[in-house]
Amino acid sequence: REMPDSTTEDSVAVALLPSLRHATNSSSQVAIVGSNLCPVESLDYEIAENDFFKQDWRARSKTQIFQYVFMKWLLCFFVGIIVSLIGFTNNLAVENLAGVKFVVTSNMMLAGRYSMGFFVFTVTNLLLTLFASVITAFVAPAAAGSGIPEVKAYLNGIIGNISAVSGSLLIGKAGPMVHTGACVASILGQGGSKRYGLTWRWLRYFNNDRDRRDLVTCGSAAGIAASFRAPVGGVLFALEEMSSWWRSALLWRIFFSTAVVAIVLRALIDVCLSGKCGLFGKGGLIVFDVYSENASYHLGDVLPVLLLGFVGGILGSIYNFLLEKVLRAYNYIYEKGVAWKIILACAISIFTSCLLFGLPFLASCQPCPADALEECPTIGRSGNFKKYQCPPGHYNDLASLIFNTNDDAIKNLFSKNTDFEFHYLSVLVFFITCFFLSILSYGIVAPAGLFVPVIVTGASYGRFVGMLLGSKNLNDGLYAVLGAASFLGGSMRMTVSLCVILLELTNNLLLLPMMMVVLLISKTVADAFNANIYNLIMKIKGFPYLHSHVEPYMRQLTVGDVVTGPLQVFKGIEKIETIVHVLKTTNHNGFPVVDGPPLAPASVLYGLILRDHILTLLKKRVFLSSPVAFDSNTLAQFKADEFAKKGSGRGDRIEDVELSEEELNMYLDLHPFSNASPYTVLETMSLAKALVLFREVGLRHILVIPKSSNRPPLVGILTRHDFMPEHILGLRPTLSRSRWKRLRIRLPFLS
Repeated sequence: REMPDSTTEDSVAVALLPSLRHATNSSSQVAIVGSNLCPVESLDYEIAENDFFKQDWRARSKTQIFQYVFMKWLLCFFVGIIVSLIGFTNNLAVENLAGVKFVVTSNMMLAGRYSMGFFVFTVTNLLLTLFASVITAFVAPAAAGSGIPEVKAYLNGIIGNISAVSGSLLIGKAGPMVHTGACVASILGQGGSKRYGLTWRWLRYFNNDRDRRDLVTCGSAAGIAASFRAPVGGVLFALEEMSSWWRSALLWRIFFSTAVVAIVLRALIDVCLSGKCGLFGKGGLIVFDVYSENASYHLGDVLPVLLLGFVGGILGSIYNFLLEKVLRAYNYIYEKGVAWKIILACAISIFTSCLLFGLPFLASCQPCPADALEECPTIGRSGNFKKYQCPPGHYNDLASLIFNTNDDAIKNLFSKNTDFEFHYLSVLVFFITCFFLSILSYGIVAPAGLFVPVIVTGASYGRFVGMLLGSKNLNDGLYAVLGAASFLGGSMRMTVSLCVILLELTNNLLLLPMMMVVLLISKTVADAFNANIYNLIMKIKGFPYLHSHVEPYMRQLTVGDVVTGPLQVFKGIEKIETIVHVLKTTNHNGFPVVDGPPLAPASVLYGLILRDHILTLLKKRVFLSSPVAFDSNTLAQFKADEFAKKGSGRGDRIEDVELSEEELNMYLDLHPFSNASPYTVLETMSLAKALVLFREVGLRHILVIPKSSNRPPLVGILTRHDFMPEHILGLRPTLSRSRWKRLRIRLPFLS
């Protein structure tokens, strides 16, 4: 699927095409965050090793260094505690809100008041959805959708989610929990939020994007662990899907955070099992611990499993295709205003309520089995035997699946010894309903996850296949588990993390071989049609995400072929007026610092200084009347905290700095605050090789230097947008024929 890593092949080191160094980088620098169009920019994962930073680090005592390391672990602990409490509260609220709604509606139906039951069910769902959409649209637009693409793009809204899930929309909690975990980690990493007056100075130890990124990775893993009580799955999810940059120290801290989540959730669930949490603990728990019997299978059972994975891959790719089309259609509607967003959410809610309430009437009533392991029919609680409109002694199998929370539906599908409790037509209707409702529900302006809808859809598909094929060794519950795995693999294209998450959900290690086979086949088949769902969503939103594979045309270009201009350069000791003019006329975030006579015999590259650091210096107003270097007494006026990375929100702007005419004619020594060891590459390096360096190290800027010494010391600067296909192919349209052609099978309905 991907080209081999460029470090293992000979890279082209000669420019094959003429240079366009004076062209303008016109690639998009805005993206859809949640439901709003916002400017985006890269983060400074590279540590600026300037003289001021080195002096500050050398001045730290052993106690301060120990405190720095201790704070990393302490904040990981806080992330685990807070995210686990949010996850528990989320599930507790959903189970009680949705449970009360279903109980009240069921009681009205038992009394023969079907019209009133439908009215209460529909109005309740509509109010919950309206509340979720209103607070998302007006209070937290970035919370719309899953949140996983946003966090994934960052690493390369919980109340709204409770209302939306409780409103019977076919959406999940995992995506918003990942987003919530990342937000919690981000707030802790920057020492709180100035916007809401919640700041803690003792937490401000992470003064750079690298440390904060590590903490956000811990938060995203903790979000998955809190959603499914799958600590190891959360670690692997962060490794496989979220993070573009990994190291062993980060692995230990993530594992620590997810372990804290698992322990806290286990303690809280034990409390709820005693009946102190209302309906929570009697219905769906965070974990679907439903399949604990020993599963025995033989070689003859492999063929049906292979078929399950193959068809699951096709269904997953169709699901991704349709979801992409629906999201594009929703974006067109959303351009008309916020009112249309809320109207669409309410319309989807009413349509969903009509389907969920009306479809069970199409199913025939089934007599209660004599050997049922629970009371039949189920009245006033969750279970496999919903009475609905059936006479005494009978149950409605479709209502047991569709007139229920997603968690309880998954439990019913996964449950063992239930091969004859569901009619195959009911399971088929449930699968089709979940397939299309989850697509329609995802794009509304509310926090909505994809994990649980895909699991419940895949489980119904797997159960239907199991009922059709039949097996002496594999019962329908096991087919449901494998169907969920195949549909997850076909849609999300993850393997290792999904395998472990499902194993932790079902509490059965004996499923491992079958699950591995299903995931590998479904992912391979689906990759022949389109990309994974999160990459498709990131593309729709416009995130400048750098993928791990290298396009072939990048080997035909050198970095000197794509650098754009004009190049803005500062002298080591620069006039304030010049600095202010450059900052006001450009949006660049990094500027090369070049020394010339009399500081150097010839022009020489000294380093790179960031816009934020320049703004800090201008606001400090420690200027020089003549172009001379800062002395030690002048440097003592600065503190390291002043150059710390700002938190989220609007940063400093040059328009906010007011300087007098006298100050504009003074000078500023940039040497002590410039990164004297930035990453540099020769202009003859292949673009493919530079991309690997840029992505793997997590850079924001790469300085391009000339091959020969008799030229200016700098050719240009590479940023993220210089590696984007839209920018490169805009400069070289003829290279589009040499793009990497992944195997694509085109079907008429997928064209």
